[in-house]
Amino acid sequence: MSDFLKELEIKINKILNSEKIEIIDNTHLHKTHKSFNIDKLHLKLIIYSSKLKSMKRIEAHKAIFKHLKDEMKNKIHALEIEIR
Repeated sequence: MSDFLKELEIKINKILNSEKIEIIDNTHLHKTHKSFNIDKLHLKLIIYSSKLKSMKRIEAHKAIFKHLKDEMKNKIHALEIEIR
């Protein structure tokens, strides 16, 4: 799964041209949840981006989700976003 996380980091960086990206896999924290699916990830995305920081929070999140539509449908169950 680390290959997927690296590909995700590259994709986000390419699209958003961020200064730095951290992706934290928190899937293990959700194993007891009723809707848990081993094939879907729970991720925390920390993006250091002056471009996103200058946007309204909802607009920045929409921009991220727009580019991760396929990943959200197929590989990611939950995505926590922190913009710095």
